[in-house]
Amino acid sequence: MDRTPFTVPTPSGHLGGWRAGAGAPVLLLHGGPGLSYGHLDPLAEELAAGYEVAFFQQRGLEPSTTEGPFTVAQAVADIASVLDGLGWERAWLVGHSWGGHLAFHAASSLPERLLGVLSIDPLGAVGDGGAEAFGAEMIRRVPEHLQARAQELDDKDTDGTASDADEQEMLDIVWPSYFATPAAATPRPPLAVSSAAHLGLWEDLVVQLPRLEKALASITVPVGVLAGAESPMPPTEAAQTTADRIPDAWAHLEPGVGHFVWLERPGCALAALDRLAQGTPET
Repeated sequence: MDRTPFTVPTPSGHLGGWRAGAGAPVLLLHGGPGLSYGHLDPLAEELAAGYEVAFFQQRGLEPSTTEGPFTVAQAVADIASVLDGLGWERAWLVGHSWGGHLAFHAASSLPERLLGVLSIDPLGAVGDGGAEAFGAEMIRRVPEHLQARAQELDDKDTDGTASDADEQEMLDIVWPSYFATPAAATPRPPLAVSSAAHLGLWEDLVVQLPRLEKALASITVPVGVLAGAESPMPPTEAAQTTADRIPDAWAHLEPGVGHFVWLERPGCALAALDRLAQGTPET
């Protein structure tokens, strides 16, 4: 995939990313929070077959600023800064996991900048968003002899004492859990973690959940939710329940796939974005 780097300014540091393809503009939001963005490369390539796609590193890791504030409000403001820097008045917003959750905030706060939102296997926006069930299912899918260690590392991540080595060990252990069939998981790509961004954003998104849940009914941009039917993120609790609260939104549960739908079912994300862009209701 041919891609061109970009850097855009914000009032509190720069944001760096890439753009590729041609067509209607699409801005991608990676998961985490606090993860590096390279795992979106295959998704960007899939969508660039029909759209001009830009994807950027959220603040916390290079090539973007490593400084905060690490809040939901700042993350939404950064989306607007990237759109400004790219010269895009409006764009389709496609987010995965935490990025899919962030896209709901943007749909509520930046409707004038968005053509619509495709949220892919997101943390939901009703109740706890499915977070507790997700965490428990991730550990349950880990081989039994590693479950105690996975729980220990998860506890260290939660209380902010995890080292970089701990974060990498945790990713190695749980990576297969993201897939419908853990034994068939694709190799884990290199992933960096910003603990400051992860902890700050996670703490704030929990605080902001009640406000976001109330705001869902007032979202006016087109919204589609694509979830893996076999994802550890509970698809009914996280995806369907959230879509049901948004006027005219739809949710599609792709059978036989997990959290990274574009890896297990290439083409389904592009099909979902096409459906949203063409205004075709989910059936």
